[in-house]
Amino acid sequence: MTSESPLLPAFPAFPGEMATLIRRFDWSTTGLGPLAEWPGYLRTSVDLILAVSTPIVLMVGRPGVLIYNDAYAATVAGDRHPGTFGVPVEDAWPEIAGWNRHVLDLGLRGESLSYEDLHFVLPRRGRPDDSWMNVYYSPVYDEIGTPAGVMCIIVENTDKIMAERGRAEAETELRLANERVSLALNAGAVIGTWVWDIPTNHFVADERFARAFSLDPAQAAQGLTLEQVVESIHPEDRPAIEALIAHTLRVGGPYRAEYRVRQLDGTYRWIEANGECQLDAYGLALRFPGVLIDIHERKQTETTLRDLTATLEQRVAEAVAERTLAEERLRQAQKMEAIGQLTGGIAHDFNNLLAGVIGSLTIVQRRLHPDTKAEVQRFLEAANHAAQRGASLVQRMLAFARRQSLDNRPTDINALVHSLEEMLRRTLGERVILETRLQPGLWSVLTDMPQLESALLNLAINARDAMPHGGRLSIVTGNLSLGADHGEDHDLDPGDYVRVEVSDTGTGMDAEVLSHVFEPFFTTKPIGQGTGLGLSMVYGFVKQTGGHIRLSSTPGRGTRFRLYFPRHADAAAAEAEAAALPHTPSGGGERILVVEDDPVVRMLTVEVLEDLGYQVLQASDGLEALETLRREPFDLLLTDVGLPGMNGRQLAESVRQVLPEVPVLFATGYAEGAETRAGFLDEGMEMIAKPYTIDVLAATLRAMLERRA
Repeated sequence: MTSESPLLPAFPAFPGEMATLIRRFDWSTTGLGPLAEWPGYLRTSVDLILAVSTPIVLMVGRPGVLIYNDAYAATVAGDRHPGTFGVPVEDAWPEIAGWNRHVLDLGLRGESLSYEDLHFVLPRRGRPDDSWMNVYYSPVYDEIGTPAGVMCIIVENTDKIMAERGRAEAETELRLANERVSLALNAGAVIGTWVWDIPTNHFVADERFARAFSLDPAQAAQGLTLEQVVESIHPEDRPAIEALIAHTLRVGGPYRAEYRVRQLDGTYRWIEANGECQLDAYGLALRFPGVLIDIHERKQTETTLRDLTATLEQRVAEAVAERTLAEERLRQAQKMEAIGQLTGGIAHDFNNLLAGVIGSLTIVQRRLHPDTKAEVQRFLEAANHAAQRGASLVQRMLAFARRQSLDNRPTDINALVHSLEEMLRRTLGERVILETRLQPGLWSVLTDMPQLESALLNLAINARDAMPHGGRLSIVTGNLSLGADHGEDHDLDPGDYVRVEVSDTGTGMDAEVLSHVFEPFFTTKPIGQGTGLGLSMVYGFVKQTGGHIRLSSTPGRGTRFRLYFPRHADAAAAEAEAAALPHTPSGGGERILVVEDDPVVRMLTVEVLEDLGYQVLQASDGLEALETLRREPFDLLLTDVGLPGMNGRQLAESVRQVLPEVPVLFATGYAEGAETRAGFLDEGMEMIAKPYTIDVLAATLRAMLERRA
């Protein structure tokens, strides 16, 4: 059974076993409620843990219901998965129930915990498995800042602990090997002996020495020169050994050296040479006897130990870096999600207010007597212009919150930039040089063309303001393919993307400004010269289309924005926008059911439709609308999306069970699930954004009714 609502965009937004399990799990049995009703903080936290490869588990609510990612399922839950998924933590891990209750209680009080090298026995690969973990517990906050659960990030240190134990054992083995070497020397357990007569350079060695140096035993027994013996030493070791021999010949006394000698098969083996240079009464080197010891195994142990230590440090560094990155992404995601929730809610309320204001002004204009209208026309136009400016600000707020209604279509970005060039040159002025470098054969993307135009204009205006004395604005496009080893570097999944780069040579920004630049209402411009919504709109729009935005800037050297849009599989050219109708089409007596929970907006909509010549039925919610349907049919349903109880999309489905082909026009000031029209609308459905004008409403209704006829 699935708890996922078809009205929401795909959630979780990641592939993998756990994402599939989350969508299919019956969450109504856990106290969290259906998946479609999960709050934003929980959806964001789940998307975050699924996006990283570090084992992470969420303990949600007072019972600590477990939700975890694929890495946790594989390395921690092990053989208990999926039995531990979606159940309270104390039931999933009864053997440490008291520990988990303590951690959960502290987390719900807003406290964080961390432990290093905790020992656990985990059920993995069909048997108990000793494991060591670094465990980091942090509270997860809901939209109002109350701890609602605990996030646990786990870094397994089993390899590190085992490596340290292995290193200790290797060091012990090395010490014992040195002791054995000492005993071998004392007991005469050597692999060869030599005697070098220095004045005659006559080097005599036994058979074992000859085999160690890959020499002819007969020649070694008769005598060789030192130069013939040294030829068998590894070229990299030879200079140091020759220098050490020369030093010993000058001062006399003990000699000890470790080096590699060539074997008959061409490989090299480590040996240790121990001897003593005897001097005559005048201090001249006379005789140099010595023995060989095989230290190859000891050297191999040292090499293994050295490599193990280097690898251990690298693994620890990688684990720490991954944890730091995960924490930073979580903090940023929670901050932007919280701001987005607040901004989206405010925008929704303002849209309804502005719909009432604009609708009322329009009705007043239509009903005023011509003589009176001439006296107040300029005041009405000023009020309407102010309301439309308010609506534009609300749309920017919705863009940042990723709640605007997008009409995504296949788009050729090169063609769009070409069409904007003249407007951009006028906007930038004579002091700023516009440069475009557009890659031929640019891939198509699926996006809302007017919103993309607005985003590029916002970036251009910001660049212009950053170059008060002139400069250069560059717009560069290109295709980009990211493989599995590069996607993370761009915070993007591997795949094909279209990159749009907008850069300037302006004043640039410092690190403090960069950390806030995408937040709504943040601006460095003087009061009255900027709303602080331009870049937040660009950020929200790009994210809502499934893309990513990167920003780099250096004070005094300019700023560069890189926008990444997923490649659209259908390479068809973008559809042209429909031309606006030159007049307000009237109705032909058709019957329209208006469903709107805001009484002011509903009253104005009914008035407008009756003025246009339609018969109007009205309801304040979905249940009342269905009661109206039982009494009398209608020709078109005009409904708000964000209704109390049954939402507009659910109402449309219920109505179409009785009137299968009735046209449905959704009006939205922002509603969860209605942000992308392609995934929200079926055939015979359209969407109109609040606040709308009477001309747009009339034209849309007329077109829908004529298509049905």
